[in-house]
Amino acid sequence: MSLLPINFETLKRKAKKNIMPLLTPHLLKLRINTYAPYVGAGIKIDHIDLDQGLCVVSMGLNSLNKNIVGTQFGGSLYAMVDPFYMIMLMHQLGSSYVVWDKSSHIEFVAPGNSKVTARMKIPSTEITTIQELAKNGDAVFRTYTVDLVDEQQKTVATVTKTIYIRLRKYSKSKHQSSRVDNFDV
Repeated sequence: MSLLPINFETLKRKAKKNIMPLLTPHLLKLRINTYAPYVGAGIKIDHIDLDQGLCVVSMGLNSLNKNIVGTQFGGSLYAMVDPFYMIMLMHQLGSSYVVWDKSSHIEFVAPGNSKVTARMKIPSTEITTIQELAKNGDAVFRTYTVDLVDEQQKTVATVTKTIYIRLRKYSKSKHQSSRVDNFDV
């Protein structure tokens, strides 16, 4: 009788270990697509493939994300890109690394008068480069740029993100939740 709970717990752990990686992109997409600030802004993940480092996000123009002159609100444009490079890098690098957004910049190029799309991609060679740069415990800062384009493929805005990466064992903080401690240079 006492073996049953142990075996059941073991089975649950094994099932979670094997099933969760398969469900993670779907659960992430569902969670973000139902996240209230994103729903209000009309931001939607169209495609996400964490293993391939690809994420496509779009935002239609609606009454909740128009600014005072009737074009896409800049904060919503930025929000389309905000967490995705960090999420993709966390997935591809694994739990041995601390990954945080360090800084970002948005440059407005043209008014957004229609649906806009951001296609973010991290090539596999980038992961190898990061691992090589981080192997001795150094903080690694990587910068990524993405264009937000309208339905005619015209650039509406360009977002530049800088991401902080370090092997967890070299991080001052033992817990990822303490951002300030992780930015030791």
